[in-house]
Amino acid sequence: MDGAKGGALADQNSQLITCIDELRNKRTAIDEQIDQEEAEKAKVQSDLQVLSKRLATLNESIARKLAARNDYDKTIQETEAAYLKILESSQTLLTVLKRESMGLERKSTGPGAV
Repeated sequence: MDGAKGGALADQNSQLITCIDELRNKRTAIDEQIDQEEAEKAKVQSDLQVLSKRLATLNESIARKLAARNDYDKTIQETEAAYLKILESSQTLLTVLKRESMGLERKSTGPGAV
């Protein structure tokens, strides 16, 4: 039986070594995956920094342009209001001028005109 025990022990030893090698291979595969994912993570973090800076720059630019647009809107509204007042004044002036002109014509063509 000692020979049988020795053979069984050698077989078990071989199986243990095979299992340990399989575990080491799986560990190596996971270690490679970890390295790949850490490299991808570093790239994503770098990209995220670049994108965050770009986002901040865009937000600042948009804020400046919104303020400028609001200034344009205000200037346009004020100019249009002033223009309408000028139109109203012109219409009033034209009406007064026509009335005065008719009054002058009546005086010059009325009774006693030469």
